Amino acid sequence: MRPNRREQSVRSDSTESTESTGPTEGAEGPPAGGGRPDPATESFVAHRNLLFTVAYEMLGSAADAEDVLQETWLRWAGVDLGTVREHRAYLVRITTRQALSRLRTLGRRRESYVGPWLPEPLLTAPDVAEDVELADSVSMAMLLVMETLTPTERAVFVLREVFDLGYDEIAEAVGKSAAAVRQVAHRARAHVAERRPRGIVSPAETRDALDAFRSATETGDLQKLLDILAPDVVFLGDGGGIKQAVLRPVVGAEKVARLLTAGAGRTTAASLRPAQVNAYPALVLRVDGAIDTVLAVRIDDGLITGLYAVRNPEKLSHMRQETVLRR
Repeated sequence: MRPNRREQSVRSDSTESTESTGPTEGAEGPPAGGGRPDPATESFVAHRNLLFTVAYEMLGSAADAEDVLQETWLRWAGVDLGTVREHRAYLVRITTRQALSRLRTLGRRRESYVGPWLPEPLLTAPDVAEDVELADSVSMAMLLVMETLTPTERAVFVLREVFDLGYDEIAEAVGKSAAAVRQVAHRARAHVAERRPRGIVSPAETRDALDAFRSATETGDLQKLLDILAPDVVFLGDGGGIKQAVLRPVVGAEKVARLLTAGAGRTTAASLRPAQVNAYPALVLRVDGAIDTVLAVRIDDGLITGLYAVRNPEKLSHMRQETVLRR
């Protein structure tokens, strides 16, 4: 597996002491007294951030990505390392296969999901936004686009377009021939190109749009909202059947603006705060100090074309734990 500029991945080291997934308690890990860890542990820890990112981009869920890492560790711990030529490639292969299996299971679960399904938001370290392609790949808008791919297409797209793996390496990970992987990659690339945002938007542009949006919602100014919303803007809310949220997409600037101004009384200056989420600026609504909603946006040609409000408490748990997505 050839190295690339995303070798460090996007997972923070700061949270692993509190929510580490493999090596875990009971598994073979660093020896007592601060000695050097065994080779399997050392290699897994070295690539853990990368493996988390592969799983998260395939699944759109930090919780499921952590489960995949647990499964990856359990399988890796039983491997005879003397038979493994390249640890990184082998670990990515295990992670991809585990994520593919879980993705197919999740697809069946999402068919019965209450209301729209949105990816799980994660706080992002500032340096992620500096890598434009990586930031684009973990944005809420792009994760939603990737939801429209088949599991195999998604795996191939992530490994090829995001991590720049070779076709032979991807073929081993997904269990197909290199020629078949090339075809899948071409199909997935075309599919994504038709649906992705029309241009890569800078964090500064997103921040400006969010500032205007925040001001308009806090004041309940309908006209200001209409000025920054695209005519065909789409609002999606994810309450997961636990929290109140719109059960169907709300489409059109006037409908979305009226929906937002109706709830303007809850979004006071004291509770609505900016944050870096999935590599782009977003807004976090706190009610009585607790995170209630994470609002991400999609921007095209200077106007907001997508609003994504995540309210499902199960998807906000990592936000509460201050999980930080990093390169």
